[in-house]
Amino acid sequence: MKARHKRFALIIGALAVIGTAAALVLNAFEENLVFFFTPSQVVSGEAPKNRAFRIGGMVKEGSVQRDGVNVRFVVTDTAHDVPVTYTGILPDLFREGKGVVAQGKLEDSGTLFKASEVLAKHDENYMPPEAQHALDQAAVERTGKTLK
Repeated sequence: MKARHKRFALIIGALAVIGTAAALVLNAFEENLVFFFTPSQVVSGEAPKNRAFRIGGMVKEGSVQRDGVNVRFVVTDTAHDVPVTYTGILPDLFREGKGVVAQGKLEDSGTLFKASEVLAKHDENYMPPEAQHALDQAAVERTGKTLK
């Protein structure tokens, strides 16, 4: 084999290795990409059915039901509600009427969100921007007035 052919084979091999590595990295990135949806978006069917995503809003007053480490609660943006189930220990700041972001998947029925992780807001003034926007949009829909 001539030196030119060896160089050509080496370049082709290097390109194949780089292409395979890039495909693996992009695949791992796509699997770990998690989008945020509001309860209104989930109810309207915008959220993926067979993929993990985050839902955020407020924990509806009077909706928390505990059975050991199993917890059921409702996340609301004041326009729509989504029931959530979670098995595990909730954060100390988790309270009714407070902001929450839960990560998980919709069950096959598409009406129940099974959370694998629950995050509570960490101070009195913080709310995820997406959740605040959702609450503002729900208020606009409810009152018919624009917020400033």
